[in-house]
Amino acid sequence: MSALKRHERIMEILIASQEITVGELSDTLNVTGKTIREDLAKLEEMGLLVRVHGGAILAQNDQYGILSGQGVNTKHMPEKAEIAERALHYIQPNDIIALDGGSTTLEIARRLPAMPLTVVTNDLFILSELAKKEQIRLVVPGGERNRNMLISSQAIEYVRGLNIHKAFVSSTALHPEFGLSIYTGDLVPFKKALVETAQHVYGVIDHQKFGQFALWTFAGCQELDRIITDSGLSAEQAEQFRQAGIPLDQADSSS
Repeated sequence: MSALKRHERIMEILIASQEITVGELSDTLNVTGKTIREDLAKLEEMGLLVRVHGGAILAQNDQYGILSGQGVNTKHMPEKAEIAERALHYIQPNDIIALDGGSTTLEIARRLPAMPLTVVTNDLFILSELAKKEQIRLVVPGGERNRNMLISSQAIEYVRGLNIHKAFVSSTALHPEFGLSIYTGDLVPFKKALVETAQHVYGVIDHQKFGQFALWTFAGCQELDRIITDSGLSAEQAEQFRQAGIPLDQADSSS
């Protein structure tokens, strides 16, 4: 296993468990404790974890590339609700939209009104939510299940052949230089396909993720038409992104 693949696997384990020991990682990845300690040091330099005695904890323990096996991530729900409400302003009847996997896009799905839409998604939770809404036509690229997501190379090619009006993509982190990034490399090709295929792309990202970065970048900030965020983003951070030429739509804290 390459060092990069080990780093990805370590982050996946930390996302699921929040804390891990060197011994557990050594047994799981079948490498020496010395190799694991070097890996942890490298990941700590990147700001992705914090080393503690005998192991490590996740540095950004509220951020996920995909949802854990325990179900939907319910952290920061007021922020996600604000973002979802803002996102609805961009959706019109008869649109063909794509909803990337994640708890914020799931909140968008929950709030979609009764109107004719075509929704492309590979998130099982979103599919379950939208199956109740008769006017919505669901398009499922398919693939093998990875927690709540369906992933395959065929699904990526399928998406590239679609005419998607608007894609709403989630991200573990958002950085002016490193763009939109996640911890799980398996999801990168699908996310890239959405970004490259859709006529308009909107990032739906809560304010805690601004200024952060994870292992894998799937899109530069300039590839998005707009980033939709919540009212918790500070004026200083908002100005930093606007100065970089990144359009923001921020929920109004007074609303």
